[in-house]
Amino acid sequence: MTSSAAPFRLPSRLPSRTPDRDVRGKVVAITGAGRGIGLATAARFADAGAIVVIGDLDDDVAAKAAAQVGGGAEGYVVDVADRESFAAFLDRAETIGPVEVLVNNAGIMPLSPLVDQSDASIDRVLDINLRGVITGTQLAARTMGARGQGHVVNVASAVGRIAMAGGAVYSASKFGVVGFSEAMAGELRPVGVDVSVVLPTVVATELGAGVSATRGMRPCRPEEVADAVLATVRRPQFETWVPGYAKGIFYGSNTFPRRIRDAISHALKADSSLSAVDTEARAEYERRASR
Repeated sequence: MTSSAAPFRLPSRLPSRTPDRDVRGKVVAITGAGRGIGLATAARFADAGAIVVIGDLDDDVAAKAAAQVGGGAEGYVVDVADRESFAAFLDRAETIGPVEVLVNNAGIMPLSPLVDQSDASIDRVLDINLRGVITGTQLAARTMGARGQGHVVNVASAVGRIAMAGGAVYSASKFGVVGFSEAMAGELRPVGVDVSVVLPTVVATELGAGVSATRGMRPCRPEEVADAVLATVRRPQFETWVPGYAKGIFYGSNTFPRRIRDAISHALKADSSLSAVDTEARAEYERRASR
């Protein structure tokens, strides 16, 4: 008996690559953009022709950052831990034009053993790093979803996948951001809104002061993270690591049993990255983060 099914053939032409999304003229709102990763990201988007709206807790810092970035950038106050403040920030951004991209970048990283961390510090980390991302995403999703397009990029951390002693609450907040982002990517995809997460390793900013990179790796520059944020907006994907090879290390090591993973982590000094820090080098940042 012969089959009437047609033989399988490869298509003569593969699907063409989808063009990168153009950010020129698009309004991009970025929290925590007065310095560090946020400022570098604002500069990258402005250079690409986007209209950047910079948010920072300090009005003067936001204004100075906007002037530094140029390209018609605006700087406004935003406290991401305060829902009314976040809503007002996005409302002001919407007066410039529809916010097509929200980069939830604001975050703090006070480091200490959990037994020494105050309740106020724990609350502040969770309110800024996690609740702030949830609030911003919810507010932006309502307007983006109604328009049928938009992109929310949440800046998390490699410790949102790899928990480290000495920064338990920070790790918890970033694990929360990754899990929340993954759920929201599925929730918002049907209405045309993308959600992405960017996971940097140690970054050479004030937040990373006194923190040593894992053996064999160097601290990232803020501009490298900014490039990753811009790239994921131009060509959306859910998860981007900075540097890119860190993703392979993480997923590759996860194929090993726990005891082997722990041994590798210890050999690379990854298990002490957040516990064996230079407290003197971090003193100014820790003071500012506690405000």
